[in-house]
Amino acid sequence: MSNNRKNKSTLYGLLVILIIAIVTIAGDKIKADNINDLVDQVASNDEIENVVKDMSSTDNLDIVDGESIVIHYLDVGQADSVLIQSDGNNMLIDAGTNDMGKTVVKDLQDYGVQKIDYLIGTHPHEDHIGGMDDVINNFDIGTIYMPKVQTNTKTFEDVLDAISNKGLKITSPEVGYKFMLGNAVCEIMSCGVGSNSETNNLNLASIVIRMTYGEQSFLFMGDAEEENEGARNWPQTNVIKIGHHGSNTSTSQNFLEQIKPQVAIISVGKANKYGHPKQTTLDKLYNMQVKVYRTDENGTITIICDGKNNDIKTEKIDNKN
Repeated sequence: MSNNRKNKSTLYGLLVILIIAIVTIAGDKIKADNINDLVDQVASNDEIENVVKDMSSTDNLDIVDGESIVIHYLDVGQADSVLIQSDGNNMLIDAGTNDMGKTVVKDLQDYGVQKIDYLIGTHPHEDHIGGMDDVINNFDIGTIYMPKVQTNTKTFEDVLDAISNKGLKITSPEVGYKFMLGNAVCEIMSCGVGSNSETNNLNLASIVIRMTYGEQSFLFMGDAEEENEGARNWPQTNVIKIGHHGSNTSTSQNFLEQIKPQVAIISVGKANKYGHPKQTTLDKLYNMQVKVYRTDENGTITIICDGKNNDIKTEKIDNKN
């Protein structure tokens, strides 16, 4: 009789263990399925509209009297976030890390932003899209541009959830596509298409935008690397947001000699563990007599462009180089 009880107890114990294992496996499967469903929204034709090139005859528009565009390179630590305002329209390129999401939201509110007409997630690394869900949840959003690459991180899932919850769509623009931000012309210079190399190195998928207003031009490089720089010819550009926080994977000499910038902005965290910006990158810029501004030293950097000249203001110390 006691042996029967022991056998039953053993059987019950095994059954409990089996049930726990099944629930655990099922839970992981459900979580994975949820992530896959969200990723499918990015990859499916319903969620990505391939944009054809238009405005091909539009390059530099005439300067509007009394109108300036304003570019804020936000101080978000070892991350990227740039707010551009033109004629009542707003474009946000990246939104910092998860920890900086609320800071980005407050900065935008302080600059009077109520609607973001264009929200750009250059590529799905946490230091670029970490705060995007906070931004989406707190502002009216127009068009969202992201490259055709996927990752299964919680950060990426949070962004997709925020997009889905608002019934928004993701657009993956083609290289050469142009659009207007108020009085400024924006052109897509590079954008990931989901290649194996981009999947293995998300930096290569970075959306790169060149913006022009009158005689002035600006490049926003995301984390684009030398491979992206070497994939095309580049027009001369006055101001560049340096790629990949000044890493030595970006900003090749040939690239710099093509664009011949007067001003370089580096978005970087103070005493970061990566050693950004690299001295080799700084040396290239200094040797070309490029004026360098860094968010770790200057805080938020603001450029007011009237189409002819750029007035640069810094939150902290004045730049000395």
